[in-house]
Amino acid sequence: MPDKYAPLANIKIVLVETSHPGNIGGVARAMKNMGLTQLALVNPNDYPSHTASSRASGAGDILANAQVFASLDEALADCSLVIGASARFRKVAWPQLDVRQTAALALEKSANKVALVFGREDSGLSNAEMDRCHYLAHIPSNPEYTSLNIAAAVQVFAYECRMACQPVIEQAQGYRHDVASSEQMEGFYGHLHQALQDIEFLDPDKNARFMRRMRRLFNRSQLDVKEVDILRGILTAAQRQVQLREEKQKHV
Repeated sequence: MPDKYAPLANIKIVLVETSHPGNIGGVARAMKNMGLTQLALVNPNDYPSHTASSRASGAGDILANAQVFASLDEALADCSLVIGASARFRKVAWPQLDVRQTAALALEKSANKVALVFGREDSGLSNAEMDRCHYLAHIPSNPEYTSLNIAAAVQVFAYECRMACQPVIEQAQGYRHDVASSEQMEGFYGHLHQALQDIEFLDPDKNARFMRRMRRLFNRSQLDVKEVDILRGILTAAQRQVQLREEKQKHV
């Protein structure tokens, strides 16, 4: 009989610049309670730490296997779906999910690696870090007191992911491509930004929010690898036409 909790193996908890090691240990314990195993730490303030190990209380294996990264991009490189946890709304509205919707989507997309990203204890995720996310997720809570400890927040998300698990249903076989990874999407966004400048569509000094809106547009689409290749091919062709035009002008 297939393990209905097997999809949890592809859900990665990512903590960004956690300031207190005890919170890392608390997160590890919350993860093990619910059967999640992948923990990624981005620039933790104090780690490894005896305090983290003490707070983990039996979840030392989660800490032992945790990966430490210098940047969020490195932590997300192998992930195809990235969901950022935040209690704050942004000037550029992101697609919003509550924690139960987040769990359902994470399980739906768990054939590829999924990241649930949690920011700093005091300030959460920056706008630049939110740019790496496809969705903004929140825990419905008392509007008069919305603050949750990071380990408690991870516990809620992990619990909902476990409850959302269903027996794996084999997908119909057919022509398909894997969803593009975070690393592949970042390559596309960099290419798009440069190409829009090359064709003189984008002035980066006057369109600070433009690329954020482009990210939101393409993140909603959940591009697959082939689609990214096609779009980058179009961008390359447009850049080539600009180069040819400039070369002709030089010879006039």
